[in-house]
Amino acid sequence: MVKAVRWYTFVALLSWCPFMAASGAESLQVMSFNIRYDNPRDGLDNWKFRAKHVAGMFVKHQLGAGGLQEVQHHQLVWLKQALPDFGFVGVGRDDGKTKGEYAPVFFRKTEFELLENKTVWLSETPAKVGSKGWDAALPRIATLAVLRHTESDRKLLLGNAHYDHVGKEARKNSGAVIHAAIAALQQKYQLSMLVITGDFNCLPNSEPFKAVVSASGLQDAYRLTENRHGPDSTWNGFRAVQPGRRIDFVFVGQGVTVLEHRIDDQKYNRRFPSDHMPVIVKLEVNNRE
Repeated sequence: MVKAVRWYTFVALLSWCPFMAASGAESLQVMSFNIRYDNPRDGLDNWKFRAKHVAGMFVKHQLGAGGLQEVQHHQLVWLKQALPDFGFVGVGRDDGKTKGEYAPVFFRKTEFELLENKTVWLSETPAKVGSKGWDAALPRIATLAVLRHTESDRKLLLGNAHYDHVGKEARKNSGAVIHAAIAALQQKYQLSMLVITGDFNCLPNSEPFKAVVSASGLQDAYRLTENRHGPDSTWNGFRAVQPGRRIDFVFVGQGVTVLEHRIDDQKYNRRFPSDHMPVIVKLEVNNRE
């Protein structure tokens, strides 16, 4: 484990700075980031060398909310300690508790109140803990959280998913599972914003991608702004950015204004913080009506 008690304090001191959009409305920074599980075979790219750089993204981009993928329980514990201003919700995919990777949703506690959260398994039986769908190699999950934005009093549904890396049918069918979960929460709450983050293990315009945007009015945030920064890829494999490999997305619902899209390919000591690059999107949040 990384010993960074003093660094926790540093993060806590720097982690709050409000944004204001050009129109005077408040803006929200959302991130999707596959942080890579703690693999002992990663050598100098092991989690213990990367952890502080992963947590540093929350400070660097002054985040309000988002989703992480490939998070093991001890990694989540470390992040909670390092980032006390943020709440995290989610469960391990294997047992619905702490075993297996999480796909947690996070949010800044001073900006949002958590109203409800749930996890669905991306399978034919979404409520069955640990279920593996179609031709998937592993159990896969999506975490959904309903958040009340304290400044605007609007409700945000933030979902976060990690699709299977092997199963073509699983990737294609997972979108319908997510849409069903969204629809159930939309019936319960008067939602103002819909945002879905994740590692979808597919490219733009692929069948799984189309399945995500085919319902619920979701759109790829990348395509909703000309203000784009970074490469056209979110995959580096710890070596170099692989061109044209944009497999991590932030999708937004209708009526959400995208102010900026960024893929952060910065290295630290000549190494990436993860084998994926984080996607950071700035969204406009209107004031109370």
